[in-house]
Amino acid sequence: MAAPGASRAQSSGPTDDEAFQTFYTEVKQIEKRDSVLTSKQQIDRLLRPGSSYFNLNPFEVLQIDPEATDEELKKRFRQLSILVHPDKNQDDPDRAQQAFEAVDKAYKLLLEPEQKKRAVDVIHAGREYIEHMMSQKKKQLKKDGKPMIIEEDDPEVFRHAVYKQTMKLFAELEIKRKEREAKEMHERKRQREEEIETQERAKREREWQKNFEETRDGRVDSWRTFQAKGKTKKEKKNRTFLKPPKVKMEQRE
Repeated sequence: MAAPGASRAQSSGPTDDEAFQTFYTEVKQIEKRDSVLTSKQQIDRLLRPGSSYFNLNPFEVLQIDPEATDEELKKRFRQLSILVHPDKNQDDPDRAQQAFEAVDKAYKLLLEPEQKKRAVDVIHAGREYIEHMMSQKKKQLKKDGKPMIIEEDDPEVFRHAVYKQTMKLFAELEIKRKEREAKEMHERKRQREEEIETQERAKREREWQKNFEETRDGRVDSWRTFQAKGKTKKEKKNRTFLKPPKVKMEQRE
């Protein structure tokens, strides 16, 4: 039997749609707040600890909504690239260059329809995972007869959970990409080594054939000389000479 107030808590709690709308509003507020960061603050944001994984999300780098139009994307890139450009941050050109490269990379990625779709799919997958997890938690609470209230009902907690899950998915994809790249590089190296070995073997065979051809006349002459010498020796060996008869001494009585 459900605990008292369980049905009341269920009806008063936010629905999935309401939670997402609240989450979306929170995200827009954060984007609006962060969009007015100074040059130094933007550089710090883009190079903060863990940025190699945070910056895998191009929308996070550019602080723009996944549903933004191409024109909005272009406008945002111009704004952000100017803020972090090394020429504008001559007191810290090295870090500014790194931040600018992160912005440029994210922008170019989103210009490619297929890459943009993959990034959007990752974001949707992150949100769907959290929503599924919330649903499973509430089912278990209902089964246990407890109020179906979970911490992710808080819009801020929900937003942070989606953010973390999205970053995790981007990180997993990046790890798989690197592993695939390393495997392909190893295969290319192996194939190249085989090609070099084949080329070296063919080169050795060509050199051997060339030397064989160049020394053919010499070998033939040597063989003829050898045969001639052998024939002369044989003729000398087979030559017969007349031997004088042996003189038999007479014996006297």
